[in-house]
Amino acid sequence: MFILFGLSVFAYLLGSIPCGLILTKRCASIDIKQKGSKNIGATNVRRVAGATLGTLTLAGDLLKGALPVCLAVYAMAGTFMGEIYLSIVALSSFLGHLYPVYTKFKGGGKGVATAAGCFIIISPIACIVAMLTFILFIFLSNRVSAGSLSGAAVLPVAVWLTSHSIPLTACALITAIFIFFRHTDNIRRLLSGTEPVVWKRN
Repeated sequence: MFILFGLSVFAYLLGSIPCGLILTKRCASIDIKQKGSKNIGATNVRRVAGATLGTLTLAGDLLKGALPVCLAVYAMAGTFMGEIYLSIVALSSFLGHLYPVYTKFKGGGKGVATAAGCFIIISPIACIVAMLTFILFIFLSNRVSAGSLSGAAVLPVAVWLTSHSIPLTACALITAIFIFFRHTDNIRRLLSGTEPVVWKRN
């Protein structure tokens, strides 16, 4: 239990690091919270500060999810409650990204990249299915948010079909619900046809 507590705290604190905010302030002298969609995630960073900082933000957000889950797999492998513990650590990192302690629990990201980092370790096949869905719907809709929402919707189903694990599926479902909640404004813009596009088509 002490190991679980320690890993969960570490995961939350790591997840709370606002990679996009730090990178744009240090490298571009921009407060990303005041630009574009005002979100600190990789999509807004790419739009406002360019592909390089967007890619670095994406990598950082992925790592925030993957690293603590990797440590949890190593520390809790073979334990009776392993899948439950793994889910708790993953959710700690994910919620840290959404509600970062370093910014007084405000201004967090939408969680897609950090969730992907968690689930590529927890359930690789399910995560790949969700990622492929994400990519497919970006190409079909020309909007990142449509890909994010589609990937999130598929994730719990894919986790269940590949693992038949109640704890891991519950973790994926909670993750998907939070991603939809954080995309409320995007959903409104998608419905009204005002959501920004990825590529401008002639």
